[in-house]
Amino acid sequence: MYSVNDCKLVDLPKIHNEAGNITVIENQVTAPFDVKRVYYLYDVPMGSERGGHGHFKLQQFIIALSGSFVFVLDDGEKIKEVFLNNPSTALHIQPGIWREIKEFSSGSVCLVLASENYSEQDYIRDYNKFLDYRKG
Repeated sequence: MYSVNDCKLVDLPKIHNEAGNITVIENQVTAPFDVKRVYYLYDVPMGSERGGHGHFKLQQFIIALSGSFVFVLDDGEKIKEVFLNNPSTALHIQPGIWREIKEFSSGSVCLVLASENYSEQDYIRDYNKFLDYRKG
């Protein structure tokens, strides 16, 4: 089972050009999994929090396309906070990690690349059930 220490920041390739930068993400090259779903969070009201769940199988690559926010990662024993504000840096979240997102800046956009298609059965939405799952 993964711990919060297995959730790492990944420097993405940034191709600089005077006309602007480009960053490319490719399955099994830049992203360590095949991306099956892409979604993004935006227009999050100041002071709001998102997340509040874990996943059994799903891995995620999280990128702050614009603005900033903080991911709070929890493996049932340790908590790790990760500040994201760079579109050429991704946070790789492993399965079995509880996550919450807070401190969204004005105009922030949070891009999520997911290893699985949406399945409600993969979500752990109750923190006590999450802790039971982590204990095995």
